[in-house]
Amino acid sequence: MQFRKKHKGEAGEVFTDSLNDILFILLMFFLIVATLANPNVVKVGLPRGTRDTKAKQNIMVSIDKDQNYFIGSSKVDHLQIDTLLLREIEKYRKTPLDTPTVVINADTASYYGEVFRIMRLSKKSGAKVVATVK
Repeated sequence: MQFRKKHKGEAGEVFTDSLNDILFILLMFFLIVATLANPNVVKVGLPRGTRDTKAKQNIMVSIDKDQNYFIGSSKVDHLQIDTLLLREIEKYRKTPLDTPTVVINADTASYYGEVFRIMRLSKKSGAKVVATVK
């Protein structure tokens, strides 16, 4: 009589595939909860507007890193920027109550004295000014 040996699985082997999934889900849960639950947040009641306050971007003035000036997409000489900007502001002003908006896009390497000069000129002529820095 021959007895057949039964192969038993190794006793020390534990399958941890599902355990890894559960630990990953728990880790993600605690990370999300930790970022959302900030005890140092001060609740402030902010005012709500009744109208859409986005200004029309009528006139775009851009200054690149090489100090080239653009009104819209056309390149402008730096000596003529003042007169051409005033002409554009007057073109967009149809009635005395209309206030055109001048959006200034300036590169971070541009001279900010020139940006402030264009802002001052635009304000003086009665336009709203929005400045962005890239």
